Amino acid sequence: MATLYEHAGGYDALRHFVDVFYTSVLKDDLLQPLFGHGRPEHVDHLTAFTAQTFGGPDTFSTHMGGFSHLIEVHRGLRITGEQRRRFIDLYLAAADTAGLPDDEPFREALRSHVEFGTEVALQNSHATTDAELHPLREVPAWTWPDGRLT
Repeated sequence: MATLYEHAGGYDALRHFVDVFYTSVLKDDLLQPLFGHGRPEHVDHLTAFTAQTFGGPDTFSTHMGGFSHLIEVHRGLRITGEQRRRFIDLYLAAADTAGLPDDEPFREALRSHVEFGTEVALQNSHATTDAELHPLREVPAWTWPDGRLT
């Protein structure tokens, strides 16, 4: 069985997807303030994070600061529910634009991945102490919707 990473088309396909997504975020009045004037490394980091989550290489954890870095970049952002929803909408729209597989099991995995990830980011963005952070402390391994391991 292919991993979600392999099914998506590997690193190059995920890189294209994240680039499309990030471009849309920087044009969005609601989300652009969360991303400043754009950080070139964000595309690399989100690509590596998504790849690792979907069963690809562990570059995000081994060379990009891992989950602790992810916690730190979200702290203090005070993400709103509206921003979270827009992020999800643009993420899923970018999957269409970038040509990621559109079969229902893959799209369900992609949807649940971004829903969960944005919940973690939302909580962490409001945490003023470590005790208020979401308990997740490592890059999750995402699976197919029916529970098949990647």
